Amino acid sequence: MSLQSGDWRERIDEVDAALIDEFQSGFPIEERPFEAVGDALGVSGDEALDRVERLRDDGVFRRFGPVLNPPVIGSSTLAAVSAPEDRFDEIAEVINGYRQVNHNYARDHEWNMWFVVTAGSRQRRDEILADIEARTGCSVLVLPMLTDYYIDLEFPVVNGDRFARETGAGRSERASERLGQTDASATRISEDAAADLSALDRRLVLEIQGGFPLVATPYREVAEAVDADVADVLSAIERLQRTHCIKRIGCVVNHIATGFDSNCMVVWDVPDGALDDRGEAVGELPYVTLCYHRPRRPEQGWSYNLFTMIHGRETAAVDEKIDELAGEYLPYDHDRLYSTKTLKQTGARYDDIVGQ
Repeated sequence: MSLQSGDWRERIDEVDAALIDEFQSGFPIEERPFEAVGDALGVSGDEALDRVERLRDDGVFRRFGPVLNPPVIGSSTLAAVSAPEDRFDEIAEVINGYRQVNHNYARDHEWNMWFVVTAGSRQRRDEILADIEARTGCSVLVLPMLTDYYIDLEFPVVNGDRFARETGAGRSERASERLGQTDASATRISEDAAADLSALDRRLVLEIQGGFPLVATPYREVAEAVDADVADVLSAIERLQRTHCIKRIGCVVNHIATGFDSNCMVVWDVPDGALDDRGEAVGELPYVTLCYHRPRRPEQGWSYNLFTMIHGRETAAVDEKIDELAGEYLPYDHDRLYSTKTLKQTGARYDDIVGQ
């Protein structure tokens, strides 16, 4: 199946479409979750499981299970370097060699390589950044998240919309209700690892960091793997979600392969006194997929403090929405950093973060 060409749309039926758009979050935390999913879709639990497995194998889903929250579980930061063109690949190889680096993107900007470092402590995180600086000879721009206004990469992909969360055309009542409940209230983020994890929590995070097993009883299989009772595992997962260590549980869509391959990180120079009001207002907009506050670094020529992300099917549509942001919501200096290449994309690895 060719995902990029859009052929995948012709190969799915209404049940697949509902599964793709409705179960990117809110997946049941119960011993036989696919029975509940099947009931919602009007099919058997076994068929619901088979459909998730097929959509994953076809590349529509990247994986199935929890989306963990690195800045809560560990100490995490966005960072960037300005890599000389003739050393770009060499520098990318150095940065990507750290297991604590889970994302790395080339962007169309003077600061042209952007990556995320997540470690078990702020001290270890900063040691890695200093090591990258020493090995590459490049100054590292360190931009930890300070305030979260809205972060959620759910993509209602089975429609003709030009960008994520555009209109909700063709979306079910369940999906519309869920995606319409946007909470963009300011949440402060510590640079230090903030999660208070029990021994069971730690074993669980390590076991589920790559997703859940695609079986009829995934929580039971996870419980067996961590040598715990399934009831205790269900309670622990509910607690991890409640404390924001788990952001959501569901089917993680491959947004690039399903058409949302034009994404832009837009950075804004917002007056500090207006930051929360503007961040909360912008975070509630349906086409903004990420909105957060990071520090200025004037000593490195970085004057921006509000970050927004827009994911779209076409660059023109994304630019149109950025123009709308600048004209109606954020009348401040800004810069547009389009992603030009994925250099590394994996989930954060928690082996060195939570220990045993």
